Amino acid sequence: MFIARKIAYNVLASSISKILSTILALVSIGFITRYLGADGFGDYATVLAFLAFFSAVSDLGLYQFSTREISRPGADENMIIGNAFSLRVISSFFILALAFLLVFFLPYAREVKLGIVIIAVSFIFSSGYQILNGVFQKNLAMDRVAISEFLGKVLQLAMIILAVKLKLSFSWIMTSLLFNMSLSFLLVYFWSRRYVKLSFRFDFAYWKYFLRESYPIGITAVIVFAYFKMDTLLLSFLKTSAEVGIYNVAYKVLENLSFFPAMIVGLIFPIISQNIFSDKKKFADVSDKTFKIFVLLTTPLIIGTLFLSDGLIGLIGGAGFSESATVLRILIFALAAIFFGTFFNAILIAGNLQKKLMVVLFGAAIFNIAANLIFIPLFSYKAAAVNSVVTEIFVAIAGGYLVFKNLRYFPQAEKITRIFIAGVLMATFLFLFRGSNFYFSGLFGAAVYFLALWLLGAVETAEISSIISKKETAENYEAIP
Repeated sequence: MFIARKIAYNVLASSISKILSTILALVSIGFITRYLGADGFGDYATVLAFLAFFSAVSDLGLYQFSTREISRPGADENMIIGNAFSLRVISSFFILALAFLLVFFLPYAREVKLGIVIIAVSFIFSSGYQILNGVFQKNLAMDRVAISEFLGKVLQLAMIILAVKLKLSFSWIMTSLLFNMSLSFLLVYFWSRRYVKLSFRFDFAYWKYFLRESYPIGITAVIVFAYFKMDTLLLSFLKTSAEVGIYNVAYKVLENLSFFPAMIVGLIFPIISQNIFSDKKKFADVSDKTFKIFVLLTTPLIIGTLFLSDGLIGLIGGAGFSESATVLRILIFALAAIFFGTFFNAILIAGNLQKKLMVVLFGAAIFNIAANLIFIPLFSYKAAAVNSVVTEIFVAIAGGYLVFKNLRYFPQAEKITRIFIAGVLMATFLFLFRGSNFYFSGLFGAAVYFLALWLLGAVETAEISSIISKKETAENYEAIP
C-alpha cells in the first residue's frame, strides 16, 4: 500500500509539474516572439534544433539502459551510475568540441553561431541531469525531478523577462536556457546524494558491455531526431529565419502537448509489459481503455485547434505570427497521430518487437528528410508541416499494422461513435460562435464537448480509473526486474 501511495503521488507531482512547466514554456515563447520578432524567433528555434541534434548524437541509450540496470536486484548503483555519468560527460564534451567546429561552416549569423555554442555548454548540464533521473525513477522520487525542472523553468522565464526589459541581446535569451539547465542539474545532483555516491568511474570493460547493449536505443534516438527536428534545420538552411520562426511558433504548441501521450503510456507500460503474453485479456482491456482515452483527447484537440488557432497563436506569438495559425491547423493532425503512434510503439516494445519498430522509424526518417528536401524549397513551412503530418500518420499506421500482424491485437473502443457525435456538437458550437472572444469560445466549446460525452454516456469515470488501480500499479511495479 505504501508503494501504491508513493507511485500515485509521483504520478500526480509529475503531471502537475509538466502542466505548469508547459504553461511557463508557452509564456516564455510569448515574451521571446514579441521581443525578437519572426526573424529572431526563427534564429532561436534553429539553435534549439541543434540542442535536439546534440542530444540525439550523444544519447547512446545511456539513460534508458542505466535505469534498467540499476533496477535489477542486487545492482551496484554507484558503479553503474558512475560509469554511465562518466560516459555521458565525455560524450558531452565531444559535442562541445563538435559545436565549436560546426560554427565555422554553418551559414548563420554570428549571434546564431554563438547561440549554438551556448547551447552546447548547456547540454553538458542537461545530459548529466538526464542520467541521474534514472536514480529517482528507481527510488520512486520523481517528484524531486519535477520540482527541479519547474524551478529551472521559473529561472529561465525570469531571465527572459529581465532580458526583454533591459533590451539585452539574443545571446542573453539563449543564456537563460543555460541557467535553467544548470539549476536543474545542481538540484538533481544535490538530491541524488541520498541514493547514490556519484563519482567518475572508468571501467572500460563495463563501458564496452554498456555500449554494446545500449547502442540500439541510441540509434533510435538519432532516427527520431531525424524526422522530428530535421525540418527546422532544413528550413533554416533553405529558407529565411522569419519562415523558421513562423513554423516553430506553431510547432512549439505541438512539442509542449506531446508529453501527454508519453505520460499516459508511461503509466500503463508496466501493466501491458507484464500481461502482453501471460494475460492477454487484461492486456487487451488496459490497451483498449487507453486507446479510447486517446480518442477522447484528440477529438477536441483537433476540433478546437481548427476553430481557435488564430486566437491561440495571437496569445502565444502576437500579431507578427498570424501565418502560424494555418501551420498549427495542419500540425494538429500530426499531434493526434503522435498520440496513437506512441500507443502502438509502446505495445511493440512491450512485445519485444523493438527491432521492427526501429525499421519503421528509419523509414519515417528517410521519407521525412527526402520530402522536406523536395518540397520545402517550393512551399516553405507549409510543406514542412504537411510532411510532419504524413510522417506521424505513417508511424502510427505502421505501428498499428505490426501490432496486429505480430501480436494479433486490434484496439476496440466502446461507444466511439458517441465520442465523435460529441465532437460534432463541439464543432457546431464553435462554428456558430466563430469570431467570439477566444476564451469564451475555448471554455464553452470544451464544456459542450464534455457535457455531450456525459449526456450520451460515451464514457464513465470508473472506466477510466479502472485502467490502473493503485493495487495493480504497486504489484506490477514490484514485478518489474
